[in-house]
Amino acid sequence: MKQPLIILTGPTAVGKTALSVRLAKALDGEIISADSMQIYRHMDIGSAKVTKEEMEGVPHHLIDCLEPWQECSVSVFQELAKKAVKDIASRKKVPIVAGGTGFYIQALLYDIDFKETQEDTQIRRELDEIGKEKGAEFLHGLLREVDPESAEAIHPNNRKRVIRALEYYRQTGEKISVHNETERQKDSPYDFFYYVLTTDRPALYERIDRRVDEMMEAGLVDEVKKLREMGCFREMVSMQGLGYKEIMDYLDGKCSLEEAVYILKRDTRHFAKRQLTWFRRERDVRWLNLPDFENSRERVLAQIVSETQKTIEEWRRNTYEH
Repeated sequence: MKQPLIILTGPTAVGKTALSVRLAKALDGEIISADSMQIYRHMDIGSAKVTKEEMEGVPHHLIDCLEPWQECSVSVFQELAKKAVKDIASRKKVPIVAGGTGFYIQALLYDIDFKETQEDTQIRRELDEIGKEKGAEFLHGLLREVDPESAEAIHPNNRKRVIRALEYYRQTGEKISVHNETERQKDSPYDFFYYVLTTDRPALYERIDRRVDEMMEAGLVDEVKKLREMGCFREMVSMQGLGYKEIMDYLDGKCSLEEAVYILKRDTRHFAKRQLTWFRRERDVRWLNLPDFENSRERVLAQIVSETQKTIEEWRRNTYEH
């Protein structure tokens, strides 16, 4: 039997964390975070990192693994996540991947190969210089010319991924989007259930605005100040996360605090839209639209349990009782 794997994802602020904990308790599982920001230490408030209280005793993996000055790439995540899946399964527990970074989920789910081309530091340096001189939008425009599909999927501010896509094209003459699509067509090594939790747009936007307000009350400005004192600066991969670059701009005197909060709310809404666009493109996705369940998370939980329980029981029986 293939290893069962449950994915619980969806746009930011929809309520994945609380539901994933309840799901782990219901299925005797452990959680692997698929969040590109929660993997960093010292970045708790802006990443809406799950707290010890919110974990309710459920083990969580891939949280607080790296320092903010270390780079987390999709291949690093994939390697750590594969190890976590094996570790969790070795204890007869169900691995539950929870988080909103779609590319990370895809990399784990289809075991995408990222090692086909070596890093070319000369090309990378050249592209990095172009980015510094002419800005992120110009660099993103170069990508749009050669690989519009990648440009659509990668935000201009994610300079690292923009450069990687351009580098891949220059090395191979092939679009990285074509390579990734080919990889994505592979059979998954897992028997997976891929759930996307969502809700109607006004409710989601209200939750996003409320979350930003709560982050500010919880001390986001102080958190970013401390990171800056530790030597973090805006161009770092970790500091590109929502909440960090906006507050960094405020601290650097580029905007008022009110403007920073407005931009953060606006950009988080845009980010949620991009997440949903990504999940719509994925195959074998099961949508959980909260209004269809009369906004009852109990009913959503019951549906996931009813759809996955038989597969999980069969896996435990075949793997551990023979």
